[in-house]
Formats: sequence, C-alpha cells, structure tokens
Amino acid sequence: MNKIHNLFRNKNENILCIYFTAGFPNINSTVKIIKTLQDFPVDLIEIGIPYSDPLADGMIIQNSNQTSLNNGMNVSLLFSQIEKFKEKIKIPIILMGYYNQFYKFGEEKFLNKCKKSGIEGLILPDLPVDLFVEKYQNLFKKYLLSMIFLITPQTDSSRIYMLSRITDGFLYLVSSNSTTGKVDDSFGEEQISFFKRVKKLSINIPKLIGFGIKDKKTFDLSCQYANGGIIGSSFIQSLNENQLEESIKKYIKSIIE
Repeated sequence: MNKIHNLFRNKNENILCIYFTAGFPNINSTVKIIKTLQDFPVDLIEIGIPYSDPLADGMIIQNSNQTSLNNGMNVSLLFSQIEKFKEKIKIPIILMGYYNQFYKFGEEKFLNKCKKSGIEGLILPDLPVDLFVEKYQNLFKKYLLSMIFLITPQTDSSRIYMLSRITDGFLYLVSSNSTTGKVDDSFGEEQISFFKRVKKLSINIPKLIGFGIKDKKTFDLSCQYANGGIIGSSFIQSLNENQLEESIKKYIKSIIE
C-alpha cells in the first residue's frame, strides 16, 4: 500500500490534484511548488516530465515543457531534486511522462528511482496496455508503485471495466479528446454524459476527472461525478516566477474557497 491508496482510504470526495511541469518556471521551482502545494489543502500532485513532443497537451503545457527543457531539466535531475526532499514529502506524488522517456532511462532503473525518490505512481499515456500487463505490471508491484490508466468519452464500457481492474490508485477520466487547456466555460453535454455513464458502472476504484478543469466551477462539477479533479494548464498559467509562493497560494484559494 502506498500514499495514493492511503489518500483514497481516508478521503473519497473533493480530491484536488494539481499538475505542473518539472523545471518550470525555472530549474529550481519543482521542490518549491511541491512544498507550497502540500502545505495547502492539496491532496495529490502530478508532475509532468518535460518532453519535446507532449502529444496530449495544449499550448500552455507545451510552452512550459519547452521552457523547462531550455532550463536544463531532465529525468535524472528531477529524481535528484525530489529525492533530496523525500523526507519532507507529505502527500502522494505521481509522475506523468511518455513511454520513450521510461524506456530510454531503463524501465526498472526508472521504477527504482521512483521508489527511492518517494514517487507513488506513474501516468504513461502512450504505454500500450498489453505491454504493461505482459512486461511491467509485476515490476510496478515489486516497487509498490501505482500505474494510472486513462479513459475518454470514446472508451467503451468493456474497456473501462478492463482498465479499472489493471489501473492502481485511481482511474483518470479525460473529459474530452481535445488537448489540455480548454477555454470553454464549463463541460458540455458530451462530457457530462460520459461522467454519468462511468458513474453508473460498477467500478470500485476511485476516479478523478482531468482536462478542462480550470476554476472553482469546473472543479466543483468534477466532484459531482467523480472523487475529484485534476487541474493543470490554468495552474501553470497562474505561476509568477518572481512571486512563486504567493501566486500558488492565491490560485489554490480561488479553487477551494
């Protein structure tokens, strides 16, 4: 059992997960952001490993990726930064990256580094499910790490059931097939229909909604249909490099108060 399991065992609603890109806005921001977020009532942190071609992301996260890479952030440095802060980590942290990063680093070496750094789980959206089951599932269990899978409005019920059995920690509901950083005022009929459909299914694993959550209104709506929501683009957009802690506090207050 890891910190993700403990989180959902002790709290099953209004889970606030914040996503940001490691190494943004500057190379030393990552630990500062973690520290500020966990001192607030944020329940879970998702850290994006910067990548040159983040396929699922809109311009805000794409730009943060490029800035981070220009700053010199890489997988090894990220692990080093987090490991030094490990003893002070209070809440679950998951990493979001791409299979190529995982594979090139060395799969078991990557998982071992996660464990040593206090990382509790991974999201690798382009890792094929069959390959995970065949090659990596037992390794994840060995290192007590959660692998979180994503579903979309186009995912049929049989596949949702299958993924809910394989995913560990929570199921990530991607609100639409568009990229992150939507500018709509709220969720549309397609998204609400998707949330209702998943909610009706007999799935015991917790669920968090991501993509399109950017303010208190959309976060509260996500909490009606799932255990909580994941906010990324609008949080990244709110970060002020010169007043980092203050900008984080102001943003989180706008969501929870």
